[in-house]
Amino acid sequence: MTQLAGKEIRNRTKTKRVLHILLKVIVAVVIAILLFIATVYTVNKISSYAEQKRMEPYGQHVTVDGKQMNVFIQGQGKEIIVILPGYGTAAPALDFEPLLSELIPYYKVVVVEPFGYGLSDQTKKERSTANIVSEIHEALQSLQIDRYILMAHSISGLYSLDYVNQYPNEVSAFIGLDSSVPSLSEQKIDSSDTEPVKWFRNLGFARLQLKMSTDAYDGLPYDEQTKEQLNMLIRKNMYNNTQLNEAVNMYSNFKAAEQLTFPRQLPVLFFVHANHPVTDQWIPEHEKQIEESVHGEMVLLDAGHYLYRSHPKEISEKIRDFTGEIK
Repeated sequence: MTQLAGKEIRNRTKTKRVLHILLKVIVAVVIAILLFIATVYTVNKISSYAEQKRMEPYGQHVTVDGKQMNVFIQGQGKEIIVILPGYGTAAPALDFEPLLSELIPYYKVVVVEPFGYGLSDQTKKERSTANIVSEIHEALQSLQIDRYILMAHSISGLYSLDYVNQYPNEVSAFIGLDSSVPSLSEQKIDSSDTEPVKWFRNLGFARLQLKMSTDAYDGLPYDEQTKEQLNMLIRKNMYNNTQLNEAVNMYSNFKAAEQLTFPRQLPVLFFVHANHPVTDQWIPEHEKQIEESVHGEMVLLDAGHYLYRSHPKEISEKIRDFTGEIK
């Protein structure tokens, strides 16, 4: 055997050893990843099962379109305020608690948890504005609530535009809590975009994501028991199919609302985030919504989007002044 042939054989042997080691490393990495995914999945399944037993019921169920919708009612006041949540609010009745505690001495307050939210069922029905509005109205009708102030946070402000035009004889006033406006649309999301999110959720990574995130309720006026229940319901409802379908329908819902305005005679009160982090049109576009209103007001608050969590007292006091003026 020549010296050159021997060197070539040694090089091939060395290459095979390197490839063998590399293959072992790749296999070990793949196994580690699969074990990590299996661990996340198992922990999520076990935790979800345990949390299901620890969730405390609240409110009452009403039958809507053959399913159960949860509605939370507090207060003995003569005037009724119906509250609708923003997108993705896991447990509206609990989330609005700071504001509810300020309102219930003066009003009867009804928090509607739409399908996919709080303790309500999910639904396969498209989350179009028309369907959402119809379901909320059916829930209120079943409770014989037919005259009320409608209050909405974020995306529910968009649905409310349709609602107040469909049921003008029922809604006596509208209150927006940093409510969405049709001219500032969300980005379009296709149904295919939600498939990776479903995998992410089903494998248990949503729980891990929340574990690594900051506590949204830290430092706010919620007791520990309420925060525990809120966090369990966040983990239960995060990225559920009903809310993902709502995200897919969001762009078309914004477009459908572009031609809608609040009825001129309907009193409208906006509480608006004073320093929007994305657009400088947040305040001007809200001003446009009430420029034709006979009784339209806007209150700017130095707060985040969930201003009812941090400024419940100021909001409640202004609502009492506002409703006193429009009687």
